[in-house]
Amino acid sequence: MAIVTAICTSFRVALLDAEMDFSSDTSQVFKIALYTDAASLGATTTAYTTTGEVASGGGYTTGGKTLVIGQNPTSSGVIAYMNFTDVTWSSSTIVARGALIYSTTSGNPSVLAWDFGSNRTTSGGNFVVDFPLATANAAILRI
Repeated sequence: MAIVTAICTSFRVALLDAEMDFSSDTSQVFKIALYTDAASLGATTTAYTTTGEVASGGGYTTGGKTLVIGQNPTSSGVIAYMNFTDVTWSSSTIVARGALIYSTTSGNPSVLAWDFGSNRTTSGGNFVVDFPLATANAAILRI
């Protein structure tokens, strides 16, 4: 099992099909779910799954948290990018290896699988997912 940081291929297809409209579709809701090192996520992940997800309890609820868009889609040169604001699970006891960002539209399509590089752990503290800077070289979503 492994988590591989990658923009999900199904998300790329949805963009080309114009199914994901970040700027004018106010019903577009994105969530972030946390996963253990037993999860298998990557570019071929097509939708949110509970397989390998951190179990409910200890301050975490399956399905994750709703994300707030921190940087609307923009571009610099040939790179288009967007970002989200940091997410915190307060007073939590969580062990997570990575995350899946997904849309809550029909079928909960995946957007991005994210490997944290190692297990992140909290024990009664704040579990924080820090998104990188909203720039063409660093934003979490860059195409």
